[in-house]
Amino acid sequence: MSVPATAEPTEADRRRWARYLVEERAEGLVYQKLASRKSGEEQQILQSLADAERRHEQHWLDLLGGEPARLPRAGLHSRMLGWMAGRFGSIFVLVLAQSAEARSPYETEKYATPAMRADEKIHYEVVRGLAARGRRRLSGSFRAAVFGANDGLVSNLALVLGIGATGVASSFVLFSGIAGLLAGALSMGAGEFVSVRSQRELLASTEANEDAALSAGDLDIDENELALVYRARGIDQSEALARSRRIIAAAQEGVRRTATGPIRAHAGSNDNDIIGSDWAAAISSFLLFSSGAIIPVLPWIFGLSGLTAILVALLLVGIALLATGATVGVLSGGPPLRRALRQLAIGFGAAAITYALGLVFGVGAV
Repeated sequence: MSVPATAEPTEADRRRWARYLVEERAEGLVYQKLASRKSGEEQQILQSLADAERRHEQHWLDLLGGEPARLPRAGLHSRMLGWMAGRFGSIFVLVLAQSAEARSPYETEKYATPAMRADEKIHYEVVRGLAARGRRRLSGSFRAAVFGANDGLVSNLALVLGIGATGVASSFVLFSGIAGLLAGALSMGAGEFVSVRSQRELLASTEANEDAALSAGDLDIDENELALVYRARGIDQSEALARSRRIIAAAQEGVRRTATGPIRAHAGSNDNDIIGSDWAAAISSFLLFSSGAIIPVLPWIFGLSGLTAILVALLLVGIALLATGATVGVLSGGPPLRRALRQLAIGFGAAAITYALGLVFGVGAV
């Protein structure tokens, strides 16, 4: 990598090069750690990113004339990414690295080469693509997790605040919160169980069987009903007839040639892999809802009452809502603060409505 010919560098230039050097090392370490946790194509891509960061590192070492006696620490963001890369799933690291790659300082750095500037632009797109892969893999389970926990947070907060605002005894609020937790979690679990089981039964009822193929040897090779099976699956008449003739000819010879046009449906044997376990879905939904629903009840569990318990419940749920909203923002590539505040506003808005109803219909008004 060629060093650009410029005027004699200043001490400020050398300090900046040293800072670039440690940042490139830190970024390369992040990609190296992520590559060690992957295999196949993704591992190769991440390893290539790490190699590119080492080339950039060597560029600044050449300008500095070798390893400096003292180097600054890498920035907090880079150190945090390095720590996360060895402990968490790659999706969290990649979405943060994506934003870092978008803020490359080399666009205005006269000592950076055009190749380095181009690399940084390419790195952003590569990391964005890898993060998109991770988001697609995570989207289903993450949506279920956020939905379950957030549903528990909001619904039980609204319940205990509404009951608490009526002025009833703390024990009744606690009982209501526990009842709401169990009712909601059981409802979520039962709903997931029924949903997954019903989906599997629906697919099973539409799966093709081998009865038609087993009878193929007895069909008329010119005029037969087997072609109708293919036509019912959307294949045009001429192709359906051609396939059925091949199967009948093979059947009459006593040979089963599945490669020429099997009747067997493709989805049947993999239904469990696609849909998942009904019991696993039910249990995970139960636990996710419970993990959110227990938080608003904690103040009453630990003996608080009245306005103090309500304020502590609001604080705990507010922190949880901000955390889930910010996590959604990070993973979606959106602004975490805006997502967090949106989540908070939705949760507190629902709780405010039930609290107001509790005040209106409270025991003091009876």
